[in-house]
Amino acid sequence: MIRRSVYYFILLLSALAQPFQVQAKVSDVANNTAQYAVDSYQQKMLDSLEELISFNTVAVEGLPSTENPVHQAFKKSLAQQAKQLGLDYTDHGYIVIIGLGDSKERLGMITHGDVQPATPTKWAKSPFELDLTSEPGKLVGRGTEDDKGSISNALYAMKSIKDMKIKLNKRIELYVYMAEESDWAPLEAYIKEHTLPQVNITLDAEYPVVTAEKGYGTISMTFPNKEITTEQRYLSDFIGGFFGSQIPEDAQATIENADEFLLAKVQKIAKSHPQIHYNYQWHGNALTIKALGKSAHSSKPEDGVNAITYLADLLSFTRWPNNASGALVNFINDNLGTDLYGEKFGNVAYSDDFMGPMSLQPTVLKQKEQGIELNINLRRPKGKTAAQLENEINLTLNQWQQANKVTLTNLKNYIGEPFVQNNAPQIDTLLNVFSFYTGITEAKPVAIGGGTNSRLFPNAVSFGPSMPGKEYTGHSEHEFITMEQFILNLKMYTAVLIELAQ
Repeated sequence: MIRRSVYYFILLLSALAQPFQVQAKVSDVANNTAQYAVDSYQQKMLDSLEELISFNTVAVEGLPSTENPVHQAFKKSLAQQAKQLGLDYTDHGYIVIIGLGDSKERLGMITHGDVQPATPTKWAKSPFELDLTSEPGKLVGRGTEDDKGSISNALYAMKSIKDMKIKLNKRIELYVYMAEESDWAPLEAYIKEHTLPQVNITLDAEYPVVTAEKGYGTISMTFPNKEITTEQRYLSDFIGGFFGSQIPEDAQATIENADEFLLAKVQKIAKSHPQIHYNYQWHGNALTIKALGKSAHSSKPEDGVNAITYLADLLSFTRWPNNASGALVNFINDNLGTDLYGEKFGNVAYSDDFMGPMSLQPTVLKQKEQGIELNINLRRPKGKTAAQLENEINLTLNQWQQANKVTLTNLKNYIGEPFVQNNAPQIDTLLNVFSFYTGITEAKPVAIGGGTNSRLFPNAVSFGPSMPGKEYTGHSEHEFITMEQFILNLKMYTAVLIELAQ
């Protein structure tokens, strides 16, 4: 008996020594409704997304969303879907609200209906056609991950709650903003004049819960045109990039007065860039080099391969004459290189323990009448003031101009503020639901490089739709969400709405 008691005592001590983990749980009503949503509405949710994807809701410069016929058609489709699902719909111009319930307390879901541009030739089908066949298991199309997939998920989560006659203590409101990718001013104006839900979740980022977002910034400058009168080699052309928040996968340069010896030198350097595909074309004694990298959201430069910086690096074997293209390439190699985090750009580089390092990436080269405009995308964590960062940027630019006898024009800096949300009351509930449905234990809040509308709403944090550790494809030329993730999002959103609103 004594031996047996000692044995059980040892077992008890061993058990107590193990890390204690609380198993994630959700209420039966939340779990049952989430399963009902998946069992009942997979196909209809796909049909909803297919219709929403079909509208090319890219912003048109100089045309407000409220006057854009495609945006208006998109909103009409949303209104019809809401009516069919028994949800109420209100159009506020740039913002539509789709609601369930009539309680005074409200729970908001924040999404957007506009999308970034897409290059049709880079897609197996039209980017504005939901492609279910080119890559089985993936839903390919512009907006599948950012943000139209989330809209369809939210609609059918609300529909399932309505079907099951769940009694809610909070009204659920889905906000769909039509200019998130281009202009936040109309949303800011709306917020000043309206009372918002007390608790909000943004369906426009990553899991498990995003509580911090880097500040968005840009550095732009123009390299002035300058005639080349010499017979030496020079760059007559350097172009690349598509839009400011995309890591560019295309760039092109033309070298005048080139020869086969130079081509051989370039091709040798190209072997050190296995992640880039280069194409070479001769036009007389002019050699044109095209670089193909990999596009990605500029908030996650590590997911892409920047064709602009790699092509500049390919040309770094010499110092180019200071016409617009030559000075541009020299500048990129001197101050950016193929690094992602501004380590070569004077003293601007820094990092935060939670939010990570600042990123600094050239994204667009624009041919202007007076020269070439370079746009650099900046994503900064907390740790430096905007004034300090701007001073460091300007010091680097001034020193480079003096050292290279180049006068940059149209110098402009915009440095947005990082966002940190520490006290949102729904964080633990979101983490619990995420762990319950994914099996990922000890889930914790994360920070992202992107900026969402969370920072404009009270008690707002982001909850999906992208899984941690997975490549985010929004803003890329290969945007998709897997069918498995699309269904999982429906399940988690349905459960979260009940846990937060019941």
